[in-house]
Amino acid sequence: MTSNNSSNKSKLSAEAKNALHNFKMETAREVGVNLKEGYNGDLTSRQAGSIGGQMVKKLVEKAENQL
Repeated sequence: MTSNNSSNKSKLSAEAKNALHNFKMETAREVGVNLKEGYNGDLTSRQAGSIGGQMVKKLVEKAENQL
């Protein structure tokens, strides 16, 4: 792998990580869970599950619409 290729991969990973973070924060707002930047260990399992479940639901809907 060339250094340029490595640089592109690193940039893509950073962009993907940022997009996923934004998606999670947006989804948390939609389901009424107040996420803060950084550690959120005070969330209940129900709150965390509602965020993850809603994220999966939205991703499945998007995939179905693209078929």
